[in-house]
Amino acid sequence: MKAILDLIARHKAGEPCGLYSVCSAHPLVIEATFRHAKRSGAPFALIEATSNQVNQEGGYTGMRPEDFRDFVHRIAARAGLPGDRILLGGDHLGPNAWQALPAEAAMARADVLIEDYARAGFRKVHLDCSMSCADDPAPLSDEIIAARAARLCAVAERAYARTGGEPPVYVIGTEVPVPGGAAEDLGALAVTTPEAARATVDLHRTIFAEAGLADAWPRVIAAVVQPGVEFDHHKVVGYLPGKAQALSRMIECYDGMVFEAHSTDYQTPAALAALVRDHFAILKVGPGVTFALREALWALDAIEREWIKPNSVSRFRRVAIARMKAEPRHWVKYYHARGADLDYELQYRLRDRIRYYWPDPEIVRAQDMMFRNLTQNPPPPALISQHLPIGHAAVRDGLISGSPEELAMAHVWAVLDGYHAAASPAGEE
Repeated sequence: MKAILDLIARHKAGEPCGLYSVCSAHPLVIEATFRHAKRSGAPFALIEATSNQVNQEGGYTGMRPEDFRDFVHRIAARAGLPGDRILLGGDHLGPNAWQALPAEAAMARADVLIEDYARAGFRKVHLDCSMSCADDPAPLSDEIIAARAARLCAVAERAYARTGGEPPVYVIGTEVPVPGGAAEDLGALAVTTPEAARATVDLHRTIFAEAGLADAWPRVIAAVVQPGVEFDHHKVVGYLPGKAQALSRMIECYDGMVFEAHSTDYQTPAALAALVRDHFAILKVGPGVTFALREALWALDAIEREWIKPNSVSRFRRVAIARMKAEPRHWVKYYHARGADLDYELQYRLRDRIRYYWPDPEIVRAQDMMFRNLTQNPPPPALISQHLPIGHAAVRDGLISGSPEELAMAHVWAVLDGYHAAASPAGEE
């Protein structure tokens, strides 16, 4: 992970640079990320998987860490991005997927999780043991969280020592509220206090040293905190630099460390740039890019319904909504409306629960049919402009051919443009 360590060193030396990671398992989002990195000249593209998305039991994607690695590299080959410009990370790695089990059983599974991620070549590891298991107190003490993180770090270090290659870099801590955006409507959003952030870093450093992990500590590159950015189902809380000023200054005292900001989805490009400037130099995005993809896919569905004969259309959008209703497990805890109101929630909530359904075989078949229809019978530019003006501009400027896949990816690129601009010093492209 020399590329990340070098970039953090540049930031600590005063350059307003950072990095961003894309947390998604959708092949179009990943391909869009790789094509964007290739086009923009970014030194690398960082793709992350979460512990509930990819794990030794398959996660909700059905992929284990080595499966996800191979999946990502196949997409990179198609996109023409060299393998040495692809970095893989694991997000919220710990007992998260097994919280219903007693702590020791959950941690035993977390040990396997870390081992499998390490052996598969994931080199950026977020150690997150902040969640209570079945027999734990709630909330957990800082000491228990740090001790469990050290346990998993030791597993990772042993695994990397056996597999070889570059040593991993680590991220500690977790944001509040939960990963992926707030589960309920947001009220007042509290920024992490400098005292709390300092206590987290110092306690982890002490416990790592006690666990014989002093050599690993210089590769702890970031702590996850809450800088005052979040989104729930309906709204976004934008970054206000004044509220995070004291927290921002706090990390300046630690060599080699920055903050990692989660839930930066839907922030403005100016807010993203301000976050990087204020040492929240690692930006995470997930639902924001899959939300953009869904917008593009719905637009392609609208184009298809206008352009393709009625007896030949895929009814892609209708199929996707029907499959969500038939298999409600990924949204039933979050959405409680009925009828037309439920249809709205299933499609347009910012937390984007539909992202769990894209691998569904019926949805995949409908998407393939829609893409095939629009490839065999290309819509006219005016119709593309009506529904996908971003894609139309990319076709007009010669950036894409106008295939359905590329039109969808162009919409994702528009989101990634803000992250790339924020992470790159002025004038560096």
